[in-house]
Amino acid sequence: MLQAAADIDSSEALTERQQAVLDAALRLLVEEGDNLTMTAVARRASCSKETLYKWFGDRDGLLTATVQWQASKVRVAPVDRKSLDLASLTASLERFASDWLRVISSDTSIALNRVAVGHAGSGKDDLGAIVLQNGRFALARRLKPVLEAGQQAGLLDFDDAETAFRTFFGLVGRDVQIRLLLGDRLQLTEATIGGDAARATQQFLALYGSRTGGANNRPQGL
Repeated sequence: MLQAAADIDSSEALTERQQAVLDAALRLLVEEGDNLTMTAVARRASCSKETLYKWFGDRDGLLTATVQWQASKVRVAPVDRKSLDLASLTASLERFASDWLRVISSDTSIALNRVAVGHAGSGKDDLGAIVLQNGRFALARRLKPVLEAGQQAGLLDFDDAETAFRTFFGLVGRDVQIRLLLGDRLQLTEATIGGDAARATQQFLALYGSRTGGANNRPQGL
């Protein structure tokens, strides 16, 4: 059922036309929420339903690809395990945090998550599971290798990468996402996002920075 979407799991594998279709689907989710249909997406994107079925399989496949496309906007800066230092690790974590805050505060993500929460356990479709697997869980799969590289370089000290990831995720998000989902009109400017990303990263390093890696591996000012 979801095979077609799985085939285009990364933004690099999508053509510009497919990206435009997924952007159209995201806009429809903002406008119509629960009423998203293949017919409506085809009409908005000026393509045939046959093309949608060929690319994405079915409605769940389209939703999966849409979630993956949105999640792909949260980038993880690659790190060189051999030359990784505190500055490059910090930059990678801050970039991830900034991107994630931009994504979750967008109208499209808020609408998508509201629909997913409304569908969870309802039997309507698998959107809740789709968002979990291709959103939060996929982000963990991307970032955990960076955390493990930091551990191998002696910059981070933790027993379990999943626990470390959840801590960082919580420091970045705090109560922002739930407030947005409940209608709080938070103003997340670029300055606010940058400051929050830097703060969360420094707090994470204060918790998990290696105490055996020397003074240069400890965040300053904490």
